[in-house]
Amino acid sequence: MLETVRGPRQLIVGEGVAQNIPRVVAECGSRVLIVTDRVLVGQPAVAGIVAAVREKVKVVAVFADATPDVPVADVALAVSVAEEVDADVILAIGGGTVIDLAKIVGVIRRHGGTPRDYYGESKVPGPTFPLVAVPTTSGTGSELTPVSVLTDPDRALKVGVSSVHIVPDFAIVDPELTYSCPATVTAHSGIDAFCHAVESYTARPRPHGPRDPVEQVFLGRNPVTDHYALLAAERIARSLRRAVSDGGDTEARADMSYGSMLAGLAFSHAGNAAPHAFQYLVGAATHTPHGLGVGLLLPYALDAVRDTIGDRLTTLARVCGLDVAGASDAEGADMFLTWLDGLLADIGIPATLADIGVARADLPRFAEVAGGITRLMQNHPGPTDTASLTAILEAAWTGDRNRHAVTPSSRA
Repeated sequence: MLETVRGPRQLIVGEGVAQNIPRVVAECGSRVLIVTDRVLVGQPAVAGIVAAVREKVKVVAVFADATPDVPVADVALAVSVAEEVDADVILAIGGGTVIDLAKIVGVIRRHGGTPRDYYGESKVPGPTFPLVAVPTTSGTGSELTPVSVLTDPDRALKVGVSSVHIVPDFAIVDPELTYSCPATVTAHSGIDAFCHAVESYTARPRPHGPRDPVEQVFLGRNPVTDHYALLAAERIARSLRRAVSDGGDTEARADMSYGSMLAGLAFSHAGNAAPHAFQYLVGAATHTPHGLGVGLLLPYALDAVRDTIGDRLTTLARVCGLDVAGASDAEGADMFLTWLDGLLADIGIPATLADIGVARADLPRFAEVAGGITRLMQNHPGPTDTASLTAILEAAWTGDRNRHAVTPSSRA
């Protein structure tokens, strides 16, 4: 067996742990760049963190102009602010956009060049500046992962920088910082986390050579990632609806923070699969939220391979609270997919690609391009030729949801 496990130098999770941020930052450096966004910087909790850091650290600069999906133009702006104060530590407070931006800023600050120099896997030549990541949503897991996803206007899809060197040094996950997260953002980020768990658990296992853990970022599932993925799915399944419907449900918020963190640990090694590859194109074409897209696409991608992963879908059904005692793998898979349809509908995820403005004529091109995103598609536990991938997208466009022959109520 040859495996690796990646993560921050220290992960701190729990209610109230945000009070440790000033000390952790000060121990990493004396000139800090804080990356956040305009909405968050005006919120009392985040404003309090910024003020506390100012009292603890010699020099503080704030870049609060992070915008959704990390346009590459934001990177240059944030780097310039970092250079003005000669920042030697970065503090990211926000969702995946903010943390992904902070990651690539650290790369450019340390190694120079532009983001385009680092697109792909393992192109960051070495460690970057210390990064303390503080999520304010429960979804992307970016505070734990070796990936930064960017939007490049010269590309027809989102692009990723993937490297072990951009895993944050410290991740401070405080559920209290998510209490003010709006319902829609809670839904989109939460289903993204669930996708991370499910895609990791159903990822294709792959044999490795001794150089793979250094030369590749995503390596397929293993027993360790399975453990994290199932724990994540269980917590998110029992609490996502509650967190969306009642943002003040502190137990649900804690579950979502823990679930997102566990899913991040799972996919940091196992990797994501077809829904995320498709979403690179769908998101760029429709300018819809990332979590909405991957959530919409997940059941269709799973349905296409349910005969291959029926045992794993049955296990997911069990950890999500369904009674699968005595069920065959086919029945368990149907039960999970039916339950997933209901979850998506309950939290407001559209049913089809047509609903979010995808042109049907674009599907073959999307399939062809997505099939070339090997970093993700090599995890898909089914065929990845253009015809097979187009069939998944066609089902997602037409809303072919008549696939479930067995439901919990009809199974004997």
